[in-house]
Amino acid sequence: MKRSILLFSVSLLLLLPSRIIPQETDEQDSKKMEACYQTLQQGLNSENNGLMAGCAYMAGEIRCQRSVVTLLKILHSNPYEELRILAALSLYKIGDPRGIFAIKQAITYDDSKRVQQMCELFYKATLQKETDDSINVALK
Repeated sequence: MKRSILLFSVSLLLLLPSRIIPQETDEQDSKKMEACYQTLQQGLNSENNGLMAGCAYMAGEIRCQRSVVTLLKILHSNPYEELRILAALSLYKIGDPRGIFAIKQAITYDDSKRVQQMCELFYKATLQKETDDSINVALK
């Protein structure tokens, strides 16, 4: 019994480092991320509202700067208010100045009161974050 435990422990110690040490991960990761960005863009440009919503959400979660223009297009011209709100949320999460400005404009000019209210919340959160950041810088 002790022999099998010892053999297992030695095997584990010999095989584990080969799994832990990364091998050419930078190149593989950049290729995978590029494929991910392209897939997100295709989803954002699709006719399928569910796919568009999922991709808009993921673009905000990973803070994909490449998706800002497409999200702006959704915020300005999509007929579904849920998708416009989701685009505004993603633009808020990304934090690009163009997106923040579009959120500010949607407060006044969007046709839907619901979209206006949600954009107002996102814009106020942006202002609060900027205030908190400036306070933190002043304290340092």
